Amino acid sequence: MVEKTGRPAYLQIVDELSEQIRAGSLAPGTALPSIAQLGEQFDVSASVVKAAISVLRTQGLVIGQQGKGVFVSAQTPAAAPEAAASDETGEILSQLAQMRESLKDLGDRLAALEAAVFPRPK
Repeated sequence: MVEKTGRPAYLQIVDELSEQIRAGSLAPGTALPSIAQLGEQFDVSASVVKAAISVLRTQGLVIGQQGKGVFVSAQTPAAAPEAAASDETGEILSQLAQMRESLKDLGDRLAALEAAVFPRPK
């Protein structure tokens, strides 16, 4: 059952199911209970369960098969979430640095173009 801790219900469900997957009580290839069953188990609506499953898919912990259900992924991510977040942060910072360099270059080119088109009076 979801607790009233201030943490969104779907994230509490993600935490619970992630722990079960990592602990092995939900083995790779095992089908998750249906959305209705999970809704009953956690006393939440279907939309909350769907949001939790969406997060688990994004994390690579489960795979959905159209018409069959949602299954625990055979290859769960080996890296800890903190390491993945750190890698993502590094990639984002690298992209931001490249964007800043591109913007600086564009600014320099625009200044040169303006100087050529609009010469300053002497």
